[in-house]
Amino acid sequence: MPKFFHDFDTPIGILRLVGDERHLERIDLPNAAARAPAADWREQPGAPPAALDAAKRQLAEYFDGDRRDFDLPLAPDGTPFQLRVWEELRRIAYAETISYGELARRIGQPTASRAVGAANGRNPLSIVVPCHRVIGADGTLTGFGGGLPVKQALLDLESRVAGARFSGGNLR
Repeated sequence: MPKFFHDFDTPIGILRLVGDERHLERIDLPNAAARAPAADWREQPGAPPAALDAAKRQLAEYFDGDRRDFDLPLAPDGTPFQLRVWEELRRIAYAETISYGELARRIGQPTASRAVGAANGRNPLSIVVPCHRVIGADGTLTGFGGGLPVKQALLDLESRVAGARFSGGNLR
């Protein structure tokens, strides 16, 4: 099945959506290193395929503060461990943050916080699979593929919409 990509502008910059007719496979953030399209991807400048169009619509609702979770057909490529971590990421509530250690405990591997961090860093579906909600054990903002300012902006958005205040990192 052919792969398509579609770029669209958001408050954090241009996101690149990648997938096929039925599934969203990845979201490339504005500062992500892997933004160059693969040779077999087709650019979809007009109306994107259905799966990418649904992702674009739901992400726009998220940035407008009208959506707190996503209902999209996803097909991320990862190891069984990564897939388990990414599935658990989807269970982190909107505007909630947890540490890598807590995420490791939630998947039943309390000593695997470094491996969880590595899986988090390879998450191909940022925002939809909310890896930005994972912070350091001391409450600081740590690694994010789109850069820490983007991570902070996403947490800020969620905090504003939820009426909460992020108590770690640089957000107060």
